[in-house]
Amino acid sequence: MLTIRSLFGPIVLAALLGGPVVAQTVSGPARIVDGDTVEVEGVTVRLYGIDAPEMSQTCRRDGQAWACGAWSRDVLAGLARGGLRCKGREQDRYGRLVATCTGARGDVAAAMVAGGAAFAYRQYSLDYVDAEKRAAVAGIGLWDGEAERPDTVRAAGRAAPQAAPGDCTIKGNISSRGQIYHVPGSRSWADTRIDTDAGERWFCTEAEARAAGWRRAGG
Repeated sequence: MLTIRSLFGPIVLAALLGGPVVAQTVSGPARIVDGDTVEVEGVTVRLYGIDAPEMSQTCRRDGQAWACGAWSRDVLAGLARGGLRCKGREQDRYGRLVATCTGARGDVAAAMVAGGAAFAYRQYSLDYVDAEKRAAVAGIGLWDGEAERPDTVRAAGRAAPQAAPGDCTIKGNISSRGQIYHVPGSRSWADTRIDTDAGERWFCTEAEARAAGWRRAGG
């Protein structure tokens, strides 16, 4: 039986679906960034197929707000204790290695979803949908109360104006074009969102941005 993968091969398939194939594997102690991002051997790794609450995100349980983003991070820290082995699948637009990571208890992404500490990221994978359904039925973790999906939270954040830190209003953005900075009044400044967790930055002057390796966006 012919499939898309057998017709085109993995490299062409990745080009069709988005993101270059990255066969890199890293292993060792993990520094936990948030509930779906770690750093191993100096490489920032985004866990494939799941989406965890944003670090600043709160959820509700028994009528009370609780810091579900920080809790999700702590769950991942427990699963990563003893180190991780992360096998790369592709690279995202922020330059992070998107990978499947295993620890002492196996696939950590699967464990995160099964424990109600993250959602299946259906936009990119259906691998963990069944585990999410079981967690939801059992009312585990994020399902024990009210929790917005992280992509909904991010979309709401993008719709709201993003406040600059003090007088540092130059936006250092990372995209497929590399490290680009946008000055106030330029074409893309208002629409550009800065994600400091992904390595993006605010700059106070253009000289500071250029010294850090960013180049000015056109327009």
